[in-house]
Amino acid sequence: MFLSVKKYFEFTAKERSGILVLLGFVFLFSLIPFAYPLIAGNAVIDNNRFNRELKWLATEKNYNQPRQNNTTPKSEYKKESSTAATLFYFDPNTLNAEGWMKLGIKEKTALTIQKYISKGGKFRKPEDIEKIWGLNPLDVERLIPYVRISIAEKATNFKVAAYPNKYEKKELQKVDINLADTSIFIALPGIGPGFAKRIINFRTRLGGFYAVEQVGETYGLPDSTFQIVRPYLIVKSGNIKKININTANLEELKTHPYIRYNLANVIVNFRNQHGNFATVEDIKKIMILSDEAYDKLQPYLAVN
Repeated sequence: MFLSVKKYFEFTAKERSGILVLLGFVFLFSLIPFAYPLIAGNAVIDNNRFNRELKWLATEKNYNQPRQNNTTPKSEYKKESSTAATLFYFDPNTLNAEGWMKLGIKEKTALTIQKYISKGGKFRKPEDIEKIWGLNPLDVERLIPYVRISIAEKATNFKVAAYPNKYEKKELQKVDINLADTSIFIALPGIGPGFAKRIINFRTRLGGFYAVEQVGETYGLPDSTFQIVRPYLIVKSGNIKKININTANLEELKTHPYIRYNLANVIVNFRNQHGNFATVEDIKKIMILSDEAYDKLQPYLAVN
């Protein structure tokens, strides 16, 4: 019986090697609880040292960073110029301090501008705002496209310089707004090349003007400028380009400034469901079209 039991405890050379390897792993794992505090402690020390070095490098970077001539870094310029800013067209000669602050200008700078105006200072062209003390270059670049110097101010300065009292100003001739080209519009007070092109583009997209008031709807044209040129504008030629609402497709309809996509889509769908319009007035059956919108649009519509 002893021999039979002994047989179970006998191992081959391969089995003995496996047991030794297993015991080695057990021994190594048993050392982990003792070795970990030493390893972790060194890691904490290294991390603390690393953090201190990072702080030192950051300090050195800020200290050695070159400055602009102005004491305010450019990064702060961006932050200041974009804070609560609302862009709109303005006349720097008449805008109050609150208006400047709405444009994103600091209160101190806005008050400086008001003092300049109160002492007789004038801005005669948009680029003159570059002279404002305390206005950073980013704000200048941002605001110049929105500057609109009063036409009356320009006219007054021009009159004094170019028209002595012994001369009479040449009276402007009436302008037919459906026939005038850019050179004729530019001759009007306050209408430069940009506005002249916009007026003509708007006229083309409409299909012609049927009323002088439509010129005032030109994108970006200040009402003050329109009121100045309005007495010189007339409509003689009434050759309006009409749109056939029974044959025009969605693309043709939506390009008209008074129709756009939403109304064009409804017109096409209504026509597909109910058939062709018998008269132009039938378009009033479309619920989204108000009486005011219909009155503006009606001269451009046809059914045959």
